[in-house]
Amino acid sequence: MDMLWSGWGDPAKAAPLPDAVTGLLRDLLGVTPRGSGSASLEEIAVPPCPLTDAARVAITGCVGDAVHVRTDAESRIRHTRGKSTPDLLRIRTGDVADVPAAVVLPAGHDEVAAVLGTCAEHGVAVVPFGGGTSVVGGLAPEGKRPFVALDLRRLDALLALDDVSRTATLQPGLRAPECERLLNERGWTLGHFPQSFEWASIGGFAAARSSGQASAGYGRFDEMVLGLTLATPEGTLELGRAPRSAAGPDLRQLVLGSEGALGVITSVTVRIRPLPTTRVYEGWRFASFEAGAAALRRLAQDGPRPTVLRLSDETETFVGLAQPDRIGSDLTRQSAGCMAIAGYEGTAEDTADRRARAREVLLACGGEYVGEEPGDRWTHGRYNAPYLRDALLDAGAFAETLETAAFWSALPELYEQVRQALTTTLTGAGTPPLVMCHISHVYENGASLYFTVVAAQGEDPVAHWLPAKRAANDAILAAGGTISHHHGVGTDHRDWYAREIGPAGVRILQALKAELDPSGVLNPGVLVPVR
Repeated sequence: MDMLWSGWGDPAKAAPLPDAVTGLLRDLLGVTPRGSGSASLEEIAVPPCPLTDAARVAITGCVGDAVHVRTDAESRIRHTRGKSTPDLLRIRTGDVADVPAAVVLPAGHDEVAAVLGTCAEHGVAVVPFGGGTSVVGGLAPEGKRPFVALDLRRLDALLALDDVSRTATLQPGLRAPECERLLNERGWTLGHFPQSFEWASIGGFAAARSSGQASAGYGRFDEMVLGLTLATPEGTLELGRAPRSAAGPDLRQLVLGSEGALGVITSVTVRIRPLPTTRVYEGWRFASFEAGAAALRRLAQDGPRPTVLRLSDETETFVGLAQPDRIGSDLTRQSAGCMAIAGYEGTAEDTADRRARAREVLLACGGEYVGEEPGDRWTHGRYNAPYLRDALLDAGAFAETLETAAFWSALPELYEQVRQALTTTLTGAGTPPLVMCHISHVYENGASLYFTVVAAQGEDPVAHWLPAKRAANDAILAAGGTISHHHGVGTDHRDWYAREIGPAGVRILQALKAELDPSGVLNPGVLVPVR
């Protein structure tokens, strides 16, 4: 099944907002329904395919059959941009300025390599396309040259499983749910469950340095990767012959997070874990975000570390995003404070032991145990937020997210500065926002902050949002945060990423791209500033 072209995921899972939420949006933010609906898929006019006959014939030859080079309007629309809120608002008005010239579906590494070489020869840009879930402009290259969306869905196999070493080799087009199914039936799990889980791909996880909701227990995706294969216009990189090595710089780390700007990942070898026999999630309430963050820090630094550990601030807790399954329910009866979710996965013995020891820490930090119901509700609704975003857009609200990370000592200032930047800028534009935040990934030395912003759309919602996004990006760097913890760089964060790594870092990336992609056809303008 393809994802909804004008929104998120499976249309059958979409649901309207509860009346309580609609009333809150109207009374608090002045949200009113928009007068005009979205364009239909059939109404969107797509320009003719701009590929030359020679380029089209050559690309078709790489994948063996014209059926794997699609130039029909629907295929091209479905591969236009990603799923950020500006992306969705633009596509809903019929804006397809970034539509690919064609959608190419290779069947293996050799075909991917052949397509890259052929596109370089004909001056056609290439954008790798996995699940299409980018929210930072990772699927909209810059420049005037035509580009093809390289859809990797046919590279969807579990290539190898090593029970002794506990590794699995996966192709990039394998979707996360299918990956879990294949591993689970053999007694294993990857343990990677980001909010995009239902639609994202293995290749996308690697290319964007994804981080799953259970990262406290299983780690980030880049920590799971032991080896990979990268196809480039200049040849193939085979990386990772041991879990760790002192044989020079680790080139795997150059590929992870490269977002298709250096090559196309065609296989990934990852470490896997035994399928847990016990899973239990529970809720804890803290008097303030500061108190809850201190408790999470204690667990992250001194243990025991739960598998899932997250904390919503006061606003997010009140609205109900801490438990997505109950958005808007009993708003007037929500208790004050902040909701934390702690989850434990593993053997029954290990889970019981970690849970008991973590309970002592959380109680000592002022936490109030509120039972398993909040944890169960969070688990049941953990992938619902993008559907909620669609419902908010339908109701006339603007809703978007952004995230960052910093060391623990810098986290309070980062939290305040980003909230202030968003509130001040959007209020000045006439659309005062509701700004919510949670900590969703913790480390011994720091944590992430994930912000959700809701406001009235106004006359031009994208024009209202972009200055606020820029102000938030500026605040992130000024407060010592990284421009992205797990969403990636894309074109949206590229200029701030350049500031983060500095001029010497930019020159290193440009030199690397020039070596692997001298024609500049790989996702132009994404991640790497154009010379």
